[in-house]
Amino acid sequence: MTLTMLAVFLVHVMLGLPLFISLLTTAMVGFLFVDPGMIPRMVPQQFFGGINAFSLMAIPLFILAGNLMNASSLTERLMGLARLLVGHLRGGMGHVNVVSSVFFAGVNGSAVADTSALGSLLVPAMRKEGYSTAFAAGLTAGSSLIGPIIPPSIFMILYASLTNTSVGDLFLAGVIPGLVLGMAFMAMNVWYAWRHGLAKRSTLPTLRELGVAAVGALPALIAPFIIVAGIVMGFVTPTESGALTVLYVALCGRLLGQLGLTELRSAIVETARLTSAIFLIMAASSVVSWLLGYAEVPETFVALLEPFADQQIMVLLMLSLVTFATGMFMEEVSALMLLTPIFSPVAMMAGIDPVHLGIIITLNITIALITPPMGACVFVAAAVSRLEIVSLFRTIWPFVLTALLVLVLLIVFPPLTLWLPGVLG
Repeated sequence: MTLTMLAVFLVHVMLGLPLFISLLTTAMVGFLFVDPGMIPRMVPQQFFGGINAFSLMAIPLFILAGNLMNASSLTERLMGLARLLVGHLRGGMGHVNVVSSVFFAGVNGSAVADTSALGSLLVPAMRKEGYSTAFAAGLTAGSSLIGPIIPPSIFMILYASLTNTSVGDLFLAGVIPGLVLGMAFMAMNVWYAWRHGLAKRSTLPTLRELGVAAVGALPALIAPFIIVAGIVMGFVTPTESGALTVLYVALCGRLLGQLGLTELRSAIVETARLTSAIFLIMAASSVVSWLLGYAEVPETFVALLEPFADQQIMVLLMLSLVTFATGMFMEEVSALMLLTPIFSPVAMMAGIDPVHLGIIITLNITIALITPPMGACVFVAAAVSRLEIVSLFRTIWPFVLTALLVLVLLIVFPPLTLWLPGVLG
């Protein structure tokens, strides 16, 4: 049954059908093996039940906060601060790219939005500094992976809703891995700048320049603290935190004179478009997930990995391999929705902390965003840099490898993930 469903899904994807239709058709085929009479009862129930969770309301709110931030010129202020902090170093614009992604990750939580917002501004600036278009686009796509790791994160909210894991603990657990990922990409940039002899800015920024830039970017820098502190300290739920962040960013944009009715309408329309796509995929994935659970696929997977039950690193490496391979050919939200219910029992069997598992799955799913042939961030980076997609696919692999090395580091050293939630959670 499982192999037949997989074949049906791949055929539909290759035909170019919308993903949620492909998933629903796959589920229908699976029900033919189990009990066709269950289709009219279980498909509607699971389809709507999969998105009927209060915590999921945080997703459109965080997306809207990021869109409002772009419309309010706060993104440019963050990039201005990043330019003063690291722009004077050799290969400064590459460092600005990564640091801007770290700043922007604290509000949006979407790698694709990060690539689109920052790439159109930073890729041309990197070209002027002497970077090749391919490396500039690759670094933009690679550094955007920081977005779903540093809180808030759409993927973490989905994982939390599927496993009843604390969103606050997941958000805290993502801080250090996100910074480690950023440092890894900055190390890549240092190597590139040294190898190609890129010029170094001769003058350091003055304290006054840094102060002016920091004050200008302060409204944007406060937003992540509203999100994380409110959730961790128990003052608000993730959904309420998202609503407060939207209100805060909208007020900042209005007071700065950058957010009018036209910009507000555009941000809301874009949020509705992206949220609708995500929720349709989530709903269809829920039907397939329920069917796989009914067919006891998770139990079968647990039995296969039972010989490795006392080897947590080996289990995480094997789960990562499956997740990475799946993410290469499947949209990230659907991959997360399908794999998490299967992997959670395996992690429980091996004694793996669910927060640690959440970060590992999130990073795996995120890496798929820059991995051919389905990497959405690569397509966006190619579009904003006006580069042939095939050319970028050929040059993206060093960034994929760097992210995979960070993933292995997090698997081998769990304290990188679990230390901060243990201290503050």
